[in-house]
Amino acid sequence: MTLTGNWSYPTSIRFGAGRISEIAEACQSAGIKKPLLVTDRGLADMDITQGTLNVLEAAGLGRAMFSEVDPNPNDKNAEEGVRFYREGGYDGVVAFGGGSGLDLGKVIAFMAGQTRPIWDFEDIGDWWTRANADAIAPVIAVPTTAGTGSEVGRASVISNTDSVEKKIIFHPKMLPVVVICDPELTVGMPKFVTAGTGLDAFAHCVEAYSSPHYHPMSQGIALEGMRLVKDNLPVAYNNGSDIVARANMMSAASMGATAFQKGLGAIHALSHPVGAVHHTHHGTTNAVFMPSVLKFNAPEIRQRFDGVAAFLGIDGGFDGFCQFVDEFNDSFAIPKTLSELGVKNPDIEALVESALRDPSVGGNPLEMTAANTRALYESVL
Repeated sequence: MTLTGNWSYPTSIRFGAGRISEIAEACQSAGIKKPLLVTDRGLADMDITQGTLNVLEAAGLGRAMFSEVDPNPNDKNAEEGVRFYREGGYDGVVAFGGGSGLDLGKVIAFMAGQTRPIWDFEDIGDWWTRANADAIAPVIAVPTTAGTGSEVGRASVISNTDSVEKKIIFHPKMLPVVVICDPELTVGMPKFVTAGTGLDAFAHCVEAYSSPHYHPMSQGIALEGMRLVKDNLPVAYNNGSDIVARANMMSAASMGATAFQKGLGAIHALSHPVGAVHHTHHGTTNAVFMPSVLKFNAPEIRQRFDGVAAFLGIDGGFDGFCQFVDEFNDSFAIPKTLSELGVKNPDIEALVESALRDPSVGGNPLEMTAANTRALYESVL
């Protein structure tokens, strides 16, 4: 471990039940006079979305919405959204929803003022410096799930429809200028979405804590994030109207995304190709891979997760933590294999190649190779 790092932390967050009522004020504080609300098709007609549009309209900020967003947003969605944004003459985005709506909303605000293609801004080296930073529109982020933490991120995951791969588009100014975390917006989530998104937050914390990079602040955030998920996800899953559990899960989601500045790892590297090709739910796919990846990384993480287990009140150190993860997944009816997840006849060699190109491999505590990556995929077939 080298004691050097580049650290940054999230933006202004308005946290609390009912704070969606402050959406117009948040836009005005960001200098947005004509916002475009970006969300997914499933949320477009829901009361929480229409209510947010009502608040914007009542404040004289219009009632514009773009909702042509796929569950795994792609470059075609982005192209259409940018066209809609430009033609409408909007000056900012309200990114509203789960990871798909948040990620696409951030990309629309980013790309609307650029002249280069989206893939010129992939998270590789200093490619982000190619962007015209002055042309990036402000974003107000409003999460309606508790998982991805995209509301406090400087990047978006976008699928390339030609290569059928998930790519990370990055720029520091993609970070939303204001976040509204209102747990009341998550009360209506179905149980399987509550579980999948909650386990996504847990995976972020687990991988951040496993990463070998030096970032003690993220290490502490990841540890507390794991505790919040352990204590609150079962409550939110079994009693979706429990606002305290919902609030704690929203905190854990933002904490997980903050913590993974320290790095992600094999869970995400394996999951991204599966989601891109087979359109599986991201958080649920992460959960399927987590037990195998923990065992794979055991030589490097056993000792530090002995401490995690003690902090979480789990007996048995690292082995007890692994048993807890297995039982935690089972309690939410998470599939144990890719076939149970709906993945049919996967091209393992193509998935291996894609996983090894994923930026997440750099944060794994053990080096990922073609052989061990293939073995990890085969372990969950």
